[in-house]
Amino acid sequence: MTSLVEVLGGTDVGARWPDPARGEPRRVLLVARTSARGLASASQALGALRDGRAPQGLELLAVVLVADAPGRLPLGLLRRIRVLRSAARVLRVPWIPAWRTGGTPRALPRQFDRLAELMGSELHAEGAMP
Repeated sequence: MTSLVEVLGGTDVGARWPDPARGEPRRVLLVARTSARGLASASQALGALRDGRAPQGLELLAVVLVADAPGRLPLGLLRRIRVLRSAARVLRVPWIPAWRTGGTPRALPRQFDRLAELMGSELHAEGAMP
């Protein structure tokens, strides 16, 4: 997700795994929306990692779930997140209205501090206004 890359740094490789054998990052955050489709895709990706269908040498730092809408999640989606948590570390990013219109948030939620620490990076100033 490009918005996260702008804030945290790193490389967005889209909907494919990076390949460390080609010099791409080996430490990855698996990012998905909290929609039913996003959670299913995250589950499939975790299965690919577990079953060896992803490039060798990858280190999954966490699954990052970005809110797909403001407000609380329905119970069914929360249950899916619970299943993901049984397989990997899961961090959630709340809804950020400014991102919807291509804007810059005035401040970043505290969850970004944990993500930056996990990645060993610092938050980029252009990701949010001071």
